[in-house]
Amino acid sequence: MNRILSIVTIALFFSTTVNAQSYEYVQQGEFGVTAGVAHYFGDLNTRAGLNRPKPALGLFFRKQFGNYIGLRIAGHYAQLGYSDTYSKNSYQQLRNLSFNTNIYELALMGDFNFFRFVPGDPNFAFTPYVTLGVGVFSFDPYAYLAGEKVFLRPLGTEGQTTGYKGRKEYGSTSFCIPFGAGVKYNISDKINLSFEISHRFTGTDYIDDVSTTYAGINNFQAGSTAAQLQDRSYEIDPTTPLGVKDRQRGFSKQKDQYIFAEVGVSFNLSSYRCPTAN
Repeated sequence: MNRILSIVTIALFFSTTVNAQSYEYVQQGEFGVTAGVAHYFGDLNTRAGLNRPKPALGLFFRKQFGNYIGLRIAGHYAQLGYSDTYSKNSYQQLRNLSFNTNIYELALMGDFNFFRFVPGDPNFAFTPYVTLGVGVFSFDPYAYLAGEKVFLRPLGTEGQTTGYKGRKEYGSTSFCIPFGAGVKYNISDKINLSFEISHRFTGTDYIDDVSTTYAGINNFQAGSTAAQLQDRSYEIDPTTPLGVKDRQRGFSKQKDQYIFAEVGVSFNLSSYRCPTAN
């Protein structure tokens, strides 16, 4: 009887061992949240200063194709803003323009892990990665005049609403090209931590409402909000306003850009499968 029990016990042990080895962990994907900062680069921040970061939040879902390749859909909300008062350039200080805007972005991004990444396996729990994609975003720049929030796009501060030189009102959406790099660390078979920096080239030069030349004060109704916000140099020096018709206001040949720096936490979606024969 003891011999029979011993045989059954050994058989169960080997059966359990084989069963455990017959399946391997497969990361199907992950979903997560991110939080960090965003920064703007453009006609008001020509020297790529990083002195005015603003908050950014995100959600994403990543579909994993093996241990190296992933396809991610991500949504972001961020704030951007800058002012000529932060510049060391005397002309920009006198120009005295400023803006803020909310950004809502949706992007599709491909991710490539440099190392094999297998959640739950301490030997493959860390990888740097790169990402590249395409997205769309909305923006609506505003400024403050006498303490009152004023949206700039409807004003046509460069003569768009008056048709100056055929200029038309710019849209509130544009495309972006996100690219960046990050690192990811798996702390359990369910949870990952990450840090990512990703830059956005965009298709618009009007995130900051500044792009081309001054339309001149005569293209606006005297004393109107548009007239006051198209050239604010009078607030610095009322005797020599900059807003002369066709004088440079921005640089239209270079589109505006922005960047995210974020930490994230994600939750793995997994399954198990029989390993392939070696």
